[in-house]
Amino acid sequence: MVSVNSADLRKKYIVSAAVLFMSLVLRGQEVVEYGKDARLPAAKATPSETKLSKVIGWPEGKMPVAPQGYRVVRFAEGLNNPRWIYEAPNGDLFVSEARTVKRGLDRIKDLVSGKAKSQNENLEVSSHQVVLFRDTDGDGRPDFQGVYLDGLNQPFGMLVLGNHFYVANTDGLWRFPYDPEASSIVAEGEKLLDLPAGGYNNHWTRNIVANADGSKIYVSVGSGSNVGENGMEHEVRRANILEINPDGTEERVYASGLRNPVGMDWEPQTGALWTAVNERDELGDALVPDYITAVKEGGFYGWPYAYWGPNPDPNWSGKHKDLIAKSIVPDYALGSHTASLGLAFSKSDGFKPGAYIGQHGSWNRSEFVGYQVLYVPFENGKPQGMPLDFLTGFIADAEKGEVYGRPVGVTFTKNGYLLVADDAGNTIWAVLPE
Repeated sequence: MVSVNSADLRKKYIVSAAVLFMSLVLRGQEVVEYGKDARLPAAKATPSETKLSKVIGWPEGKMPVAPQGYRVVRFAEGLNNPRWIYEAPNGDLFVSEARTVKRGLDRIKDLVSGKAKSQNENLEVSSHQVVLFRDTDGDGRPDFQGVYLDGLNQPFGMLVLGNHFYVANTDGLWRFPYDPEASSIVAEGEKLLDLPAGGYNNHWTRNIVANADGSKIYVSVGSGSNVGENGMEHEVRRANILEINPDGTEERVYASGLRNPVGMDWEPQTGALWTAVNERDELGDALVPDYITAVKEGGFYGWPYAYWGPNPDPNWSGKHKDLIAKSIVPDYALGSHTASLGLAFSKSDGFKPGAYIGQHGSWNRSEFVGYQVLYVPFENGKPQGMPLDFLTGFIADAEKGEVYGRPVGVTFTKNGYLLVADDAGNTIWAVLPE
């Protein structure tokens, strides 16, 4: 195990945090992109920029950087786009492998330039499987690794509930017989629920969580477009968190207007459902901030007609004023274009209480933002103060546009450490307290 902590790195965190969370002035207007009281610029106050990252992989001996008091370990490497991590009640760890599109963010460049004429162009077949890991001695290195379930269609969220293993494909929720002693599933599954797929393919992920008594499952479904430009008739049941029974019946929209809700977790003190939301592009460098928020039952969060509460989206000028007026202001801003996707609340004494967010990293900004795991302090069930860098070092050379990897899913384990899925680096990282 390699330690990544030093006094010099501690100084680096202090400096980077000061730069990251400093207010800036944009055309005479103070802008604050992080925290409970975000102050935003006018829409399109700056041009929409494109700065793509080139993933170069992790060189020998290189790994992400954690704060003093933690060490980083390669939990698993050589995977095929590990996106999400789920821990079963018995401590088994499941990782879903699936790729967004052919050539990753290069496809965005095709879309911007017009080379890709269709949102469904350049799709790439990935492993489409779930991998099982077991770490029996709790050292952050698995003692067992094997394919648990394959033949899936862009799997993402996973869940063990009773005698069933659930997996959310991009186009439907499936349920399989579950045996906690087994190392793979070979039995036939059943499709419980069709889910809308296609469209803006970067929003293909479908996450699932169950409530405390297992009576309800919550399913996150991202939008099929940036801001509904293809027509809202193509957004039915999208940009929502759906609620269903464990058998897939009695579906209802639990919350709406959430452009791309991905990470979901239960806040430990209040028991409230929280989600991380990846917001819209092309309104400027400092718009629109991604966010985490407690999810209000029946709440509408603005997409696509408004953002950050009742701020009208200029793409829908003069329309749907009633919906704009009732748009909820999210709880906490995470910075614009950070691609904040992962969300996990601390469940270990070795980690400060609060939310840990996997930020996949920007493409629609003049300079890189995100590409890290961000920490948001919580007190009494609410975010407090400004966030802090937690796991950094994913950017290799910002000037050249090179990154080693890109963090997505984050999960706390019963063994007391944090797992981070680095899909671009094909690696799972474990962060352990010293």
